[in-house]
Amino acid sequence: MDLKSHRFIAYFEPAQAAQLCQLATVESFSDQKVIFEEGETSDSIYLVLDGQVAFSKRTNTNKYQTVAIAGANDFFGEFGVLDGQPRSARASASGYTTLAKIPRDRLMEILLETNGGVVLDVFRHLIQHLRSTTDRYVNQVVHKEKMALIGEMVNTIIHDFKGPFTGIHLASSMLKEIHADEDTQEWCEIIQTQLTRMLEMTDEVLEFGRGTPALNKQPIKFVELMQYFQKLNRCYFLSEKVIFIFQSADIVISADENKLMRVFQNLVSNSVESFNGSGGRIDFVAQSVEEWVEITISDNGPGIPEAIRGRVFEPFVTSGKRGGTGLGAAIAKSVVEAHGGQIYFESKSGQGTTFYIRLPA
Repeated sequence: MDLKSHRFIAYFEPAQAAQLCQLATVESFSDQKVIFEEGETSDSIYLVLDGQVAFSKRTNTNKYQTVAIAGANDFFGEFGVLDGQPRSARASASGYTTLAKIPRDRLMEILLETNGGVVLDVFRHLIQHLRSTTDRYVNQVVHKEKMALIGEMVNTIIHDFKGPFTGIHLASSMLKEIHADEDTQEWCEIIQTQLTRMLEMTDEVLEFGRGTPALNKQPIKFVELMQYFQKLNRCYFLSEKVIFIFQSADIVISADENKLMRVFQNLVSNSVESFNGSGGRIDFVAQSVEEWVEITISDNGPGIPEAIRGRVFEPFVTSGKRGGTGLGAAIAKSVVEAHGGQIYFESKSGQGTTFYIRLPA
């Protein structure tokens, strides 16, 4: 956006607005570039012209936790400019970002000469900013508490399930030894594979709660991976009256096979659930697009309810499903991003949903 049309500039009388535009220095920042560090001298106010800025605080584990976001037409750094204290958080660009920087000393001179209405507008912004930051912090505290509860729950589940899982695994192994026919061998292998997957799912929930997805990347032939996925889900699709169509170019990617399978299972299961037992169609397409492998998972279901579309990738968000915890899409996003990829979706009421996954080729 143009500097002259920024809302901070619009607070001032024309002559003062012109002065501020002359004083401002426009700078561009690449993704993740640090604008200023926590504790630095507050020497300027910043106006966001394009892109986003993330504000983060250092945690006890020496990592940074995002506490607020500023977008185009927002401004930041005004706290330090007004009270003269050091920066209270790190500011870094989120994507390619363009900022206008106005020096503190000259800004204070203009503020001292301006009318009370401008000062009131600035304070309104300060109050709004404080409220949004407080809300975000409270949400993060609640999220951490929920993750801690999930960790405790999953640990209990793993402990309780080990006995039954071991019994089922031994029984299927004995059946394989007793019955050498092809069908029995195949079904026993599926039973053992699914048991292994169930244990891996619990591990993934634990990793998600800790925020540390560990990857075991290997070269994967995508066609073979999806043939295996179809085999494991054949009975599931038949029982739910779902037509599953898969198309893929001859693609080899470096990825964690088990975690990638989990992503696909989560998203496909969400589509199946959305059909609510009435059947439907899911199209799975994988292709190379420049330096990416692009995967689309489309269904002809009712679409994601508009009320939750902006929060689909947040934990515990679910609607209209017969079961589930609301963690599937959140875990899928964490796994895709751990691979250096991207995930997003499009959805229309009554027309279905398409998820797009991009992974490095």
